[in-house]
Amino acid sequence: MALRQAFYRWLLPAAFVLPLWLLVGYMVFQANVWTIFWLLFLAMPAVFIGQLIFTLMVRSRTSVRRNKAVSTLDIAAFGTWHVLTILTGLYSEWFWLFLTLAIIAGIGVFVSCMWQLWQEATGARYETPVDGVFPRARPSAPPSAPPTGSAGDVFIVTEKHES
Repeated sequence: MALRQAFYRWLLPAAFVLPLWLLVGYMVFQANVWTIFWLLFLAMPAVFIGQLIFTLMVRSRTSVRRNKAVSTLDIAAFGTWHVLTILTGLYSEWFWLFLTLAIIAGIGVFVSCMWQLWQEATGARYETPVDGVFPRARPSAPPSAPPTGSAGDVFIVTEKHES
């Protein structure tokens, strides 16, 4: 739970730290001169705006707000994307591979956030897989019985206006 809460607190600062890391990595590892245009006008804004949107999507879920902790799927998705973004900022000979994988991971984070938000918005809850069987959907609350007796009666009151 502590790791999930730490990731919850990390999401907003990551929107500022990760783009800054791309700039610092450029200065430290002295990438190609043309890389600065890609960095300033595409990479840094994309990571900043993407991280802000993903953070808002995660924090809009009721379970996240209630527990002040992200899900384990969030940790896996964001962790992968953040590590690949950091590796991209090293500007090594593997730059294009890390960049491609970071873009794919960013799309994966978006899909993961949307899926979890949808699941929570529709009220679907999932059980833990048992013996390798996929989780089955179950309703979040059992259906309630209709009211009985006088509590279920409906009275209509009309007013007559005298002129």
